[in-house]
Amino acid sequence: MSKIDYSLSGYNRPILETPNGEKKLLMHSCCAPCAGEVMEALAVSNIDTTIFFYNPNIHPKEEYELRKEENIRFAQKLGMDFIDADYDKDNWFDRIKGQEDEPERGARCTTCFDMRFEVTAKYAKNNGFDLISSTLGISRWKDMNQINGCGVSAADSYQGITYWDFNWRKQGGSSRMLELSKRENFYQQEYCGCVYSLRDTNRWRVSRGREKVERGVKFYQEAMKSLDK
Repeated sequence: MSKIDYSLSGYNRPILETPNGEKKLLMHSCCAPCAGEVMEALAVSNIDTTIFFYNPNIHPKEEYELRKEENIRFAQKLGMDFIDADYDKDNWFDRIKGQEDEPERGARCTTCFDMRFEVTAKYAKNNGFDLISSTLGISRWKDMNQINGCGVSAADSYQGITYWDFNWRKQGGSSRMLELSKRENFYQQEYCGCVYSLRDTNRWRVSRGREKVERGVKFYQEAMKSLDK
């Protein structure tokens, strides 16, 4: 049996069906590299998608603006509406207090996801959306069950709101995510966005004789490959 080609050039994208039959979706997005593959899949499926950018976890502000502007650029390319939510960093730090040393995928991440999905679900309820989802789950660095649990919990707080827990990684989604990021020349980084993720990533890099993360530089994978040679 020949191997299926799931690359951007070889993959015949299917028409996606939403869980409640809606053709209007509020999609929480964390950054363009994660969102790009998801956004293209939704565009092909003619799902009326509005991108909701609420990520007060991203620090510092300059990093937040870089990631947001890349996401805006791709949304404009696809003709998708883009909601720039408040940079609510003080509230985020208050919510995270006491969990600073939790590991990646631990309780701190749950608190962070809860906060971001709560605001997404509230916006959906107040602005005529019945369906929400998130691009967070496409990254292999994240726990999909943790993300979907937070999304479902937030949606359940508002009558009539459904969280779409589609597995965006399947059938080569994660690989196309990276391929599309290179094609679109997206700015991307090696840490999720928060100062604690940056701290832990830098500790890991230093322990292996690598330089600390250099913010503002595109395609960190290429830099890592050169270090491995």
